[in-house]
Amino acid sequence: MLAVIALAGLLVAGCQKDTAGGASGAAAYPSKTLQLMVPAAPGGGWDLTARTMQKAMTDGKLLDKPVEVYNVTGAAGTIGLAQLVSKNRGDAHHLMVMGLVMVGGVVANKSPVKLDQVTPIATLTAEQEVVVVPANSKYTTLKQLMDDAKARPASINWGGGSAGGTDQILVGLLAKAAGADPKAMKYVAYSGGGEAKAALLAGDLTAAVSGQSEFKDLVSAGKVRALAVSGASGVDVGGGKPAPTIKEQGFDVELMNWRGVVAPPGISDGDKAAVTAFVDKLHGSAAWTEASKAQGWEDFYKSGDEASAFFVAENERITAVLTDIGLG
Repeated sequence: MLAVIALAGLLVAGCQKDTAGGASGAAAYPSKTLQLMVPAAPGGGWDLTARTMQKAMTDGKLLDKPVEVYNVTGAAGTIGLAQLVSKNRGDAHHLMVMGLVMVGGVVANKSPVKLDQVTPIATLTAEQEVVVVPANSKYTTLKQLMDDAKARPASINWGGGSAGGTDQILVGLLAKAAGADPKAMKYVAYSGGGEAKAALLAGDLTAAVSGQSEFKDLVSAGKVRALAVSGASGVDVGGGKPAPTIKEQGFDVELMNWRGVVAPPGISDGDKAAVTAFVDKLHGSAAWTEASKAQGWEDFYKSGDEASAFFVAENERITAVLTDIGLG
């Protein structure tokens, strides 16, 4: 509890701290090229989120400056996090896409750089996870897969995003719900969704877990089969009809993967207000609404102090979950 209180205090302090320079107000922002860091390899959910933001900003004519997206890979985003904190301090024109995966990654990787060192701006979306297998897999239901995961855990090669992220958390929760040992699950962590997809198609994985939008192309092409989604209701992940939920198949598990955006530490109050106002404008734009709907993302918008409080609560929740399934 003391750690959570300390995290809350640091987040609030980071929001209140005032330094000189940078954007002078919401109307002037951005006043130069806006950089969006994706702390993961191309092809994954963070990458898709950043490039969707870039397109919506441009198509919606929300700014008259360039928007550049670049990738920094490694360790559930914590390498990018360290770069944002050390290299980009005080630069309000340098933002980073992140989410639940990074919260877990900081814990699982024992990262020396923490999320309480950045400036929270907003959460954007929440997305269901999907469990998929190759189209030629013998598994046609989640129950069949989990029966084998319980009886013969070494026979199932799971794959997904970085260690401690949403994908591995879901595998651990599924194992617990099926009566299997979460620690016995063979999980291969990849730095981006593109790598996990390639491994699944190459036959290196029995099953893969990721955000539902990341596998839509492969499901639609008939190359993989969606066994289940992790939300409260079924959603079409590319097969033309809603995939069944995990709960509908007898496992008491529900998990949503949220994504958001943060700024470096050391930006002024005026800069923080300007960045937040700009992201508020992005969220309220028709271009963003249409793009989010096309991706199947659920609106999960929180900004300013509400976002800061949510980050604190998620740190506490995910730390507890990772400890419970042996990853903390």
